Amino acid sequence: MQQKYYTIKRAAKLLHVTPLTLRNWDKNGKLKAYRHPLNNYRVYKTEQLEMFLRKIEISKEKVKNRKIDVYQM
Repeated sequence: MQQKYYTIKRAAKLLHVTPLTLRNWDKNGKLKAYRHPLNNYRVYKTEQLEMFLRKIEISKEKVKNRKIDVYQM
């Protein structure tokens, strides 16, 4: 079974962010990159990106379904 990896440029395009954002997320631990063994470039596993996108969708649904109580004084 061959593992599929995305370069930082392709991953950024998929997530609709810049490569710099991905570098910052990697540094801050939000979305950790793997390193290519030969050139040390950042790469992302397909499954990793799919899980990250699912988390974003779940978070959006929670916000969408949130109810706000408004009190008048």
